[in-house]
Amino acid sequence: MNETIVRFGYPDTLIAEYRHWIVLLRPEQPTLGSLILAAKSEAEAFGELPGDAMVELATVIPALEGALRAAVGYAKINYLMLMMVDRHVHFHVVPRYDGAREAEGVSVADKGWPKAPALGEAVALEADQIAALVGWLRGFWPA
Repeated sequence: MNETIVRFGYPDTLIAEYRHWIVLLRPEQPTLGSLILAAKSEAEAFGELPGDAMVELATVIPALEGALRAAVGYAKINYLMLMMVDRHVHFHVVPRYDGAREAEGVSVADKGWPKAPALGEAVALEADQIAALVGWLRGFWPA
């Protein structure tokens, strides 16, 4: 796994793995269910990814959105490709909703709603909370 994937807590944060992509729980939650969708390659620009990786997104995105819809009932979903500190291709996936959501004893309000996500006000998860939320979200993932 590339350095960016490891920095986001792999393997402890692993929710789903595909041939070209990996889905991780974001250790800091601006909204409940926030994820990292990361390319497994060493590419540092979206356009550097192989065509197969782009095609595979047609499988990954519906699975991801369906799982988050069932888990948190989001109103909107934001895909943020920031890549400033973590250089490998990845998205911060932030489900958006009015108010707060709770699961596994973790409650997270969408403090930026209805504007940009408040990434700086994210809830930092402890190791036991990460494990609980990873297990919870995996339960919504298609087989």
